[in-house]
Amino acid sequence: MLLKRYAGNLLLLILLFLLLAFFFLGDVFVPKAIDFSDYPMLHSVLVVFLGLFLESIPFLFLGAIASSFIQLFISEEIIQRMIPKRPLTAIFAAIAAALIIPVCECAIIPVVRRLIQKGVPVHAGVVLLVTAPILNVIVFGSTYYAFQNNPSILYGRIILCVLTAIIAGLFIHIFSTKDVVKEDKLELVQGHVHDSQSSKWTSFIDHTSQEFFMVGRYFIIGALFASVFQVFMDRSVMADIGQAPIKGTALMMGIAFVLSLCSSADAFVAASFSHSFLPGSILGFLVFGPMLDLKNVLIMMSCFKRSFVVTYVLLIFAVVFSLCLIAGGLISKGGF
Repeated sequence: MLLKRYAGNLLLLILLFLLLAFFFLGDVFVPKAIDFSDYPMLHSVLVVFLGLFLESIPFLFLGAIASSFIQLFISEEIIQRMIPKRPLTAIFAAIAAALIIPVCECAIIPVVRRLIQKGVPVHAGVVLLVTAPILNVIVFGSTYYAFQNNPSILYGRIILCVLTAIIAGLFIHIFSTKDVVKEDKLELVQGHVHDSQSSKWTSFIDHTSQEFFMVGRYFIIGALFASVFQVFMDRSVMADIGQAPIKGTALMMGIAFVLSLCSSADAFVAASFSHSFLPGSILGFLVFGPMLDLKNVLIMMSCFKRSFVVTYVLLIFAVVFSLCLIAGGLISKGGF
């Protein structure tokens, strides 16, 4: 039983050791161990994938640590006291609160559910759902690192996130009911449960390993998909779609939804598409993905009532799509 309990932590340490060894010695041993000279396309996929993977791992790990710290050492009551009751004030307070809640889009859903149950206004909860996965130092750092030569993407991601939060928050305040939470006494999200009898630091390590592997497996799948897409996709088709603002933005938002990447590392995948798609389309990927993807919609369906989830999905898609088209036009004219 003890071995099973700490198996994840042991696996995390082994993986970190192997990653460090690969990072410093990979260029020496990997070419000798893996020879793809007869398969140039597979070699290209491997090169693109490893580039994405090695760039993103530090941010994935930092995101897991930050998520664990918030989950265990900052109570929801503290966050609740920061959010006032007045609608507009609550929206901006929730945006400010998002700056200190660097958690993934999966982790924020059960937190918001509990906050709403404790009296936080629904529209303020929606603002947290929208902003928490994007407005934090981890995502800021990864986006800056991935788009060092294109700061308009970094600024655009932040500005569009805030605008989406304000619009969505006001819409939900005006049109949504207060009864949106689906009552369930069971823990709804696997990987965020902790043994109450264990120490907080033991739980911190447990949560970090669970968070890292939960997020990491989605990122690996997404990075592999992006690598294959980049190598095998017909460049003429990609160029035609990527240079069309409406089609390109819709496609990138769809890719972000399916890949379900963690917001702390999705910028590296987005950067791999930047040569084929317009800035507005890249922003669609970076803004829409953390707010809505396949895995967090499933989690939302288990936490909130279906009518609310449908409203939220349609609202976020419409707002982000419209804002990205506007932002793309501004960037092309030298804005941001």
